[in-house]
Amino acid sequence: MPTRTARTAWNGGLQDGSGQVELSSSKVGTYDVSFPKRAADDAGGTTSPEELIAAAHSACFAMQLSNVIAEAGGTPHSLEVRADVSLGPDEANGGFRLTGIVLVVRGEVEGLDADGFERAAQSAKTGCPVSKALTGVDITLDAALES
Repeated sequence: MPTRTARTAWNGGLQDGSGQVELSSSKVGTYDVSFPKRAADDAGGTTSPEELIAAAHSACFAMQLSNVIAEAGGTPHSLEVRADVSLGPDEANGGFRLTGIVLVVRGEVEGLDADGFERAAQSAKTGCPVSKALTGVDITLDAALES
């Protein structure tokens, strides 16, 4: 299996510095990062590690869920997945930590009822490689079928 690469160039200290994250493998872009904007409610046009993790988690979960649905005999027509990744103080070790991830999925699926979709979503949450990598973070799931 392949290895994917991203690179960050950082200048300055934590509070006064800034950097650029480059998605090196895909070459789809370079994105600004800064700690003050990372810790602010309004990111002001910059990304953050948490947003990048949210992107990775929502994409991975969607892929995993589409597979689990098919294995359960259903047909996924559309899945809308949002991942909310929270940053907060690390009371035990100092500094900061990811304090939680909320996965929200709405799906249009043929062949599964609401309970079957919920079971598939729970299985995908457990089986998604990004979820596995984030086992130290509380991950909650809100899954529902769209009518």
